[in-house]
Amino acid sequence: MATREALWDYRDEFGDAFGRTYFRRFGPGVVSSVGIGTYLGEPTPAVDDASREAIALALRSGVNHVDTAVNYRCGRAERVVGEAVRESSIDRDAVVVATKGGFLPFDGERPEDPAAFVRERFVEPGIVAPDDLASGAHAIAPDYIEWSLDRSLDRLGLDAVDCFYVHNPETQLATRSREAVYDQLEAAFERLERRRAAGDVGAYGVATWDAFRVAEGDERYLSLAEVLARAQAAGEAVGPGDDHGFEAIQLPFNVAMADAFTRANQRLPGGDADADPVSALELAHEAGLSVVTSASIGQGDLAVEGAIPADVDATLAGETAAQRALNFARSAPGVTSSLVGTSDLGHLRENVAAGTFDPLGASAFDAVFE
Repeated sequence: MATREALWDYRDEFGDAFGRTYFRRFGPGVVSSVGIGTYLGEPTPAVDDASREAIALALRSGVNHVDTAVNYRCGRAERVVGEAVRESSIDRDAVVVATKGGFLPFDGERPEDPAAFVRERFVEPGIVAPDDLASGAHAIAPDYIEWSLDRSLDRLGLDAVDCFYVHNPETQLATRSREAVYDQLEAAFERLERRRAAGDVGAYGVATWDAFRVAEGDERYLSLAEVLARAQAAGEAVGPGDDHGFEAIQLPFNVAMADAFTRANQRLPGGDADADPVSALELAHEAGLSVVTSASIGQGDLAVEGAIPADVDATLAGETAAQRALNFARSAPGVTSSLVGTSDLGHLRENVAAGTFDPLGASAFDAVFE
């Protein structure tokens, strides 16, 4: 697991190569504000090799945040991340490794009959109950979350992960009430608290797509304040004290998808019921949470010259559209790290070089939306 000393040592080794605030507080130390994601790519040996090489280069170049999930690339992504981290010249203790559990993973390739695979591999052995499933392949019941964590540790070949996210819990809203989803999250958080106490997890959180960005009345909406309250209850249940390990959220954020900053849809914990809501980023900042952005360059769509509105593009630093798009995400107040996935070494170098440019200050970022 990452340690304070190793994370700061990594920062000291690479800090002078980057712009201001490139390294930001995360967990016990600091992490690069450019992270490498592993979602994209076909589940093939060729992509495995390219992804492994890209992660290895990232770690040597000043990126010490690697994000994956149990289901990415049919389970291959975690194996590649683990191999790259274990084989790197960079100490494991200097790398923040995050993964996720929620979607049921395939085993290396997409099966011909996914429904039959889920039934035979998960339902019949009792790993998940049929009633726990949403959309046929998603579960956040505590038994499944714990199974997923164990599966991740096995595939990664690591003793612990630094952050474990419950993945897209809003998926469950298709089959159960919002209150029932909060109850499931609290039960899952209790399991993660116990695994945190055992040293298997450094921290945990939720990785979402819609939940914290959509309007309060939307069917896929979740209250971040309520999710936090459930984490606090889980911490108290496991004890001692009122400490808990809920430390991070992940959500999409980019110049074309800025709802987490622009939409005031979250209520402050314990606040006046008549008080104006705030954005997800503001609430996360007030709560002391780390925020990790996904889709930071729109899965490549914003890497094309002209894709960023000209007036916004003119405010951003960077030699390429991809760098400017990434620096927009890194500039948002409260953002800790912005993920971008690639297995292309040239793109990887371009993404890392975005960190040599300074992000916008808070006032300049606010001015973009005036």
